[in-house]
Amino acid sequence: MVMSGHEPESLRRLRMANLAGLTGRVLEVGAGTGTNFAHYPAGVSEVVALEPEVRLAEVARRAAAAAPVPVTVSTATIEEFGADESFDAVVCSLVLCSVDDPDAVVQQLYSMLKPGGQLRYLEHVAGVGARATLQKAADATVWPRLLGNCHTHRNTEASIAAAGFSVAGSRREQTLPAWLPLPVSEFAIGRAVRP
Repeated sequence: MVMSGHEPESLRRLRMANLAGLTGRVLEVGAGTGTNFAHYPAGVSEVVALEPEVRLAEVARRAAAAAPVPVTVSTATIEEFGADESFDAVVCSLVLCSVDDPDAVVQQLYSMLKPGGQLRYLEHVAGVGARATLQKAADATVWPRLLGNCHTHRNTEASIAAAGFSVAGSRREQTLPAWLPLPVSEFAIGRAVRP
């Protein structure tokens, strides 16, 4: 909760870019405190936001009340959420690093999208070289326990492709200086489409 109010401007810009151009009915998985809500474009008819952590969901509900589009916040997990639901887009922002089985979650998200629907993602990703070594050490020790099960060395984009998505655009961005010894300075932002 504390971090969402202290995000670097570079991460805020990535959040806005990740949501740009969305239309129709959107599922946001792991909404946290609702940091994305203010950035949804007018073409979005509805956002169904899942945030299973009750304290975060309460903060998200307050953010939903001020959002420029209709937002409903649920405390259901993606695993509990109705498989019969259908969406034009799914948004994952800093959530696939913390789910227990990212491959299964991404496959479920694929099944909930209409054909041609988009998965928009902004996620921590596995680095290379010294950063990868730092990430693996952090993931094996205290990082997940202190930071909501966050695993910094996941190959999220491989999980997305393996689920059947066609990655239509992806890039890597540094949100903090590369010299900082933090395992979460690099993010992947992308758009994947269900064929």
